[in-house]
Amino acid sequence: MIATFVITRILLHRSPDSDFDVLGYNIHHLFTGLLMIVAGGLPLALFPQRSRALDLAAATFGGGLALALDEWVYLIVTDGTNASYILPVSLKGGIVMVSLAAVYVAMLYMIGTRRR
Repeated sequence: MIATFVITRILLHRSPDSDFDVLGYNIHHLFTGLLMIVAGGLPLALFPQRSRALDLAAATFGGGLALALDEWVYLIVTDGTNASYILPVSLKGGIVMVSLAAVYVAMLYMIGTRRR
């Protein structure tokens, strides 16, 4: 999750006008992230056993969550332009949201290991 956030931010700061357009619609990485959350989260919810496929599902889920959380504050507090994406409020918002998710994951992991 953190790696996806860092890589996305580096790439978009190097080239802030890199848009993903489909049929004339600008697809923010929030929406790509939501698709990844669904693709990774459903197998995790439905299949409790451990496997490489579920490890990949977990990585997909985490990457999608990072993409979605990164844009959450950006889309709320800015006008949604490419120039706004590189504003400090957007970066700080992304850092806060992804950090909160990472802390939550760590807390859940610690609770899970105590129960074993």
